[in-house]
Amino acid sequence: MATERPHLAVIGAGPAGVAASLAAAAHGVRVTLIDSAAGAGGQFYRRPSEGLGARRPEALHHRWRTWRRLEDALAARVEAGTIRHLADHHVWCVVPAVPEAPPDTASPPARPGSVGFVVHALLGPLQEEPVTVRADAVLLATGGYEKVLPFPGWTLPGVVTAGGAQAMLKGGLVVPGQRAVVAGTGPLLLPVATGLAAAGVEVAALVESAEPKALLRRPVALAAQPGKVAEGVRYGAQLLRHQVKLLPRHTVVAAHGEERLDAVTVAALDTHGRVGPGTERRVPCDTLAVGHGMLAHIDLAESLGCRIDGLNVAVDEEQRTDVPGVWAAGETTGIGGAALSLAEGHIAGRSAAARLTGTRPDPRAWARAARSRRRAREFFAALDTVYAPPAHWTQQVTDDTVVCRCEEVTAGAVRNAVDELGAGDVRTVKLLTRAGMGWCQGRMCEPAVAGLAGCEQTPTRRLLARPVPLGVLARAGDPDDD
Repeated sequence: MATERPHLAVIGAGPAGVAASLAAAAHGVRVTLIDSAAGAGGQFYRRPSEGLGARRPEALHHRWRTWRRLEDALAARVEAGTIRHLADHHVWCVVPAVPEAPPDTASPPARPGSVGFVVHALLGPLQEEPVTVRADAVLLATGGYEKVLPFPGWTLPGVVTAGGAQAMLKGGLVVPGQRAVVAGTGPLLLPVATGLAAAGVEVAALVESAEPKALLRRPVALAAQPGKVAEGVRYGAQLLRHQVKLLPRHTVVAAHGEERLDAVTVAALDTHGRVGPGTERRVPCDTLAVGHGMLAHIDLAESLGCRIDGLNVAVDEEQRTDVPGVWAAGETTGIGGAALSLAEGHIAGRSAAARLTGTRPDPRAWARAARSRRRAREFFAALDTVYAPPAHWTQQVTDDTVVCRCEEVTAGAVRNAVDELGAGDVRTVKLLTRAGMGWCQGRMCEPAVAGLAGCEQTPTRRLLARPVPLGVLARAGDPDDD
């Protein structure tokens, strides 16, 4: 029977992954923290590389002191050898480990809660060097990605995602243009617009399809998160200071330009989410940062067979999935911001440690984290009811608008597959049009295809979480070291 400490593989080094790693390591578990970025922090705490010489990286963030505490604690654990941080490692698959003992050998589990998994990753910017990590249990903290809906002109150079614009600013200290429009829906638009304005970009307008004042009709959720309310007030003050025009219940209906973006057309929305006739106006700009909320990264969870609730990984009160030995925390279980991710990561790390070591977590610390999780979930549930794409956004998508950029499939082709060929779900549309068969495997275009097809977006089980060279796949079954 093994005598070394149990081993937990944590995939994702954002707020949830770091919090989970620290909690597990503090309770007797050996942790390997695996992440595709060069440094920990995820998108929320993305920082410029040291070579850029940023003198005040904290100016691009809020809750910076919280992150510095997490960063210092992680560095101390790495130095002590209780956490191994594998940066620039791109996980493409997680599979149950094959027992090393012969089938006819009676061998009890090595430790309580031990199941055994092999994490397959690719190392480096070219993602060609295979790396494997063997662990007793796995914790998925894979975060989320942006939901972007198409409109005429959205493929023009100069049109970027809201998160992409923020990543350029946080990670590269560069701005995507000189005059920008920030559009779509969701709380992410506020830090993007204020961040660009503070960096010297003229933000012509913040175009929000929802009505933020509707949050006032949810006083219970607001009262439970006074910090978030104060945060929103600060963003509002910054918009006023930088003279950013806020256009609630408006949407971008088209982007214009020949070789690159030079203007967008925005229009007002009625109470049913339809564009009001005669409300269109043209706004000159060289950048459009657009986003319509977030979706959870669930590929690894799906490939492991974890139950999916809607489009999120389903977990219990301990952040356990229904697959033994697999936990999940953060945006992968539902979009909810950094504070919720920290609470979920803390709970998941403690739970994994307790299960692997056969101990019980401190009930007081557990209760505090559970209380923070509950309040954050209630607040973001309220946000979800307010911030939603316009109900009739598909009416603005012309037939010649490209929907699937990888395969260059247009909205007209999708509509034809539904109206003329009888497609009734995303999978059938994919088979008939190739929408979703490209490099991203439908991760970006699925919401648009589902909307145009008039069906619900459902989870798509993918064997691989990212493209993998054939040579790596051929060697995946070879014996290797941890």
